[in-house]
Amino acid sequence: MTRISKRATGRATAGWAVGCALLGLVGVSCGGDTTTSEGTAGSGGTAGAAGNSTAGTAGTTGGDGGVGGTAGTAGSGATSGSGAMSGSGGTAGSGGVAGAGGAAGAAGTGGAAGTGGAAGAAGAAGAAGAPTFSGVSCASPPPPGAPTPPAPKTYSGTCPVLVSGRNTISSGGKDREFLLIFPEDIQPGEQLPVAFLWHWLNASANSFATKGEVQAAANQQRFIAIIPEADDNALNVFTWPYTVATPSAAIQTELGLFDDLLSCVSQEFETNLSCVSSIGVSAGALWTVVLTGNRSEYLSSAIVLSGGTDVAQVKSYVKPARKVPELVLWGGPADQCVTINFQTASHNLEQHLSDDGHFMLECVHNCAHTEPPFDPPSGGSKYTGLWQFWLDHPYWLPAGQSPYLSDGIPAATPEWCAIGAGNATPRTGMCEPADCPF
Repeated sequence: MTRISKRATGRATAGWAVGCALLGLVGVSCGGDTTTSEGTAGSGGTAGAAGNSTAGTAGTTGGDGGVGGTAGTAGSGATSGSGAMSGSGGTAGSGGVAGAGGAAGAAGTGGAAGTGGAAGAAGAAGAAGAPTFSGVSCASPPPPGAPTPPAPKTYSGTCPVLVSGRNTISSGGKDREFLLIFPEDIQPGEQLPVAFLWHWLNASANSFATKGEVQAAANQQRFIAIIPEADDNALNVFTWPYTVATPSAAIQTELGLFDDLLSCVSQEFETNLSCVSSIGVSAGALWTVVLTGNRSEYLSSAIVLSGGTDVAQVKSYVKPARKVPELVLWGGPADQCVTINFQTASHNLEQHLSDDGHFMLECVHNCAHTEPPFDPPSGGSKYTGLWQFWLDHPYWLPAGQSPYLSDGIPAATPEWCAIGAGNATPRTGMCEPADCPF
């Protein structure tokens, strides 16, 4: 197995871009203005009769230039919206008005003058269109000036040398264990996204790694997975600190573990800190909601699998400081464990996300409280579609945006998922027996 350490290679840096004028970003289009500049006058001559203006076409083309004098030829606008050529011997017609904005292109130029005629005027700018983020993923270079997460909090001490498999870190005054999984063939200079995976009630990091086929997924989809073991502190009766009975000190301890792990992993590996996600199942999903409310400045996305908020046993919702794309999945009306109705808790979470303008993908597998029945694509690991949601939503996407709004939901995503609260069609078919491990 080949492993490239940051201690040997140093940290690569990436350029960032401003706004939605993603003109240099491969695979990204913003339906913005098509602008033109005036042309250069040709040699003087006797002016002919003025030509007529012709309006530009709508869509992705820029504005058509105006028809020149009697012998003039109109220059049709392309994506970059070229201006018209003026007619020979005549005064050029004025530029046509451009159509509605389509995909952004380079600025168009005004028409060059015909022999003996004046230059054609440039076409007017097209109306701005709505931005799209087609083809964007965590592998896309961010645009210049795009928002970036803050640097991870400084670890107080010396980070341990990290290895594939089980590791130990000192955090919160005690040793904490976690699994670290990364591709078995990391390439030089490869910057890897990072996911925190929080296991369910009475489970373990190994449980998540095995059921989730995480090593195979990391090899195929190129990421680092951090899977903490729950603290054996008696205050965490329900695995992670999310219940109304959990003291705030316990929450701060687990938030500190997140901070310490992110700090040390990003020191040891070349990481893509604009692609950090929290993914939890059941108890881990309830904790992911708490974590997102307290650490959204570091997260590019969150995935909540049978979790939620604002039910009697769970701490109240904490509004994240920034809008984080979230996948909210549960097992339908029969999804219950202990005394928590996860359909109610999930609906409550969706309401908050909708009210606050987060992008959301809803998935309802209708198999109660059990492992989600994903169908992997040919050659893919079991939860390819799950990881893909995270890897398709980099940190720098504007609030509420997603490539799924322009490209549609990827083929690896189950058919029982849809964009927005209340839009998923619950799955029908055979299910594994419900499993509430209490």
